[in-house]
Amino acid sequence: MPLKYLKVYVLLVACVILGGCKSAQNAYYSAWEQVGVHKRDILVDRVEDTQASQQASQQEFQNALERLSVLIDFDGGELKNVYEQLNSDYEASLKAAESVSDNINKVESVADALFEEWQAELEQFTNPKLRRSSEKTLLQTQQQYNKLLRSMRKSEAKMQPVLDSMKDNVLYLKHNLNAQAIAAIKGEFSSLKRDIQSLITDMNRSIADSTRFIEQMNKD
Repeated sequence: MPLKYLKVYVLLVACVILGGCKSAQNAYYSAWEQVGVHKRDILVDRVEDTQASQQASQQEFQNALERLSVLIDFDGGELKNVYEQLNSDYEASLKAAESVSDNINKVESVADALFEEWQAELEQFTNPKLRRSSEKTLLQTQQQYNKLLRSMRKSEAKMQPVLDSMKDNVLYLKHNLNAQAIAAIKGEFSSLKRDIQSLITDMNRSIADSTRFIEQMNKD
């Protein structure tokens, strides 16, 4: 392993040991900066990771919706198998949603560090014209980022109510493996379908906002 990467590795291990405190985060970013990977690069990478997790989450919620569509048309067979499949879809959706939230938190963490550093470095300028230009770019980037974060958080907020509804249906089916359970779930299906479709629409909007943000960051 090249020496510069070995040093990064040691610092990253130290970050893990230290935990999630700010000093650990600063050490983490400092380690990467020593090999030419700056907070700006990490921010773009994490926005891309969030996009990927949102897309994966969309697919899991869509799978669950399709499973429910099959369930309400159920006309015979082993309901226990249907429950196990639906529960598996719920667990996969929950895991995917947790990944989305984790990635958004990571985006917010590095963005806060980037903007804090940028703001502090403005004071180091001796050329007023260059300082004003850099400050203008900072404000524009913050505005674009804030719009992106609102979009991410809006779609994130819609996940939990959908998961709660899915969990209710899974539990009800587990406790009542009979035709009455199917009828009860059928009554809830239209509302859940609408919520999932709204969630997917918001995620698509957030993914599009991410693409524009990444393009702008790579252009600057």
